[in-house]
Amino acid sequence: MSIAASGTTIRRHVAEGVVVAFDEGAGLGRVGLADGTEVGFHATQLADGTRRIEVGSPVSVQVVPWHRGRLEATAVTRR
Repeated sequence: MSIAASGTTIRRHVAEGVVVAFDEGAGLGRVGLADGTEVGFHATQLADGTRRIEVGSPVSVQVVPWHRGRLEATAVTRR
């Protein structure tokens, strides 16, 4: 996956995956992408405005660089 921050330009990548973990209390989850990469997300990134999603739900996400070289899923949309 070629996602990188270059100066102040952030390159985004739209991907599809499946929710592999979600902690409702913390509002934190992980999405497994088709290439085997896992990216984290916060419940506030759920595009439909809810704060809960089931493990195993198929989703589309925007993947962006995050803290310390990690990747983050934004705009998490149920498919």
